[in-house]
Amino acid sequence: MLSRVADSCYWLSRYIERAETNARLMNVNMELMLDLEDSDASSVHRHWMPILATLEDQELFSKLHDNVDADTVMEYVTFEKKNPNSVVSCIANARESARTVREQISSEMWEQLNKLYLYLRSPQARADYKNTPHDFYSSVIDGSHLFQGITDATMTHGAGWDFIQVGKFIERADSTSRVLDVKYHILLPTGEHVGGNVDITQWMAVLRSCSAFEAYLKIHVGDVNGFKVAEFLTLHPTFPRSIRYSVDHLDRAIHRISGSKIAGYHNETDRLSGLLRSSITYETIESIFQTGLHEYLDRTQLRLIEISKALRSDYCEWMELGGEAA
Repeated sequence: MLSRVADSCYWLSRYIERAETNARLMNVNMELMLDLEDSDASSVHRHWMPILATLEDQELFSKLHDNVDADTVMEYVTFEKKNPNSVVSCIANARESARTVREQISSEMWEQLNKLYLYLRSPQARADYKNTPHDFYSSVIDGSHLFQGITDATMTHGAGWDFIQVGKFIERADSTSRVLDVKYHILLPTGEHVGGNVDITQWMAVLRSCSAFEAYLKIHVGDVNGFKVAEFLTLHPTFPRSIRYSVDHLDRAIHRISGSKIAGYHNETDRLSGLLRSSITYETIESIFQTGLHEYLDRTQLRLIEISKALRSDYCEWMELGGEAA
């Protein structure tokens, strides 16, 4: 496979996953505002600023906007073209990546992505966003889910598909770790006790931000607390958006690409991926909290960045000569 094709498949998937994550964060945070009693400027700032921290967009946002409020943050994360991580920008970048590999993906994949792209550029999208924002964000989430389902059902499961899986699971593991990390260190208001109403409401929002609320309650019936939520989102082996599940399937896809056995490695990408997978497989939530949840999540994010850089070096060296930057 050409490195250009591998790179496009990888970023196509990452952008789709990122757009879906951002849409879900906006939807959940918007609904969370209805459950919180405080509505003064200070509490609104405290409520929306962590979203920018999760997306690591504080610096660019501060250059474009003076105030942090619901309307400004939602517009910035959803439609701001100057924001490379906005929903509109992600879908546009995904479409461009797909356009360059039209011969590798199925026509159904292209049609679904193009349909979502055209919707976001239409007056109807703006009207839906203004009148029924929940339905608008649900349309983006459903469109992203549909694209991933069509991909699995219509694309040959060869190297191109594996690069799509690598992009999806790197992005998913990274986003779950950031959502969890921001809640643990930023979201809880000053003076609010652990286990209080605000604390429980926000942990529920974290679960919903990762599409994990129903799956979590089937295991921990009626018991929402930070320790168990952190364990579920970090270490659950079969929940599709947990860090462990994402790392496990990321490693499988990487080893399929290289052709090496799971227990071995042929290149640096294999080695780093296998190292992360073995580390999280034998981790416990007690040992994570003993080390520090923030420190553990931060280290995981750094390892994912290292894997992405190694992937670029091992398979996409053409980018060093002027291709798209990661």
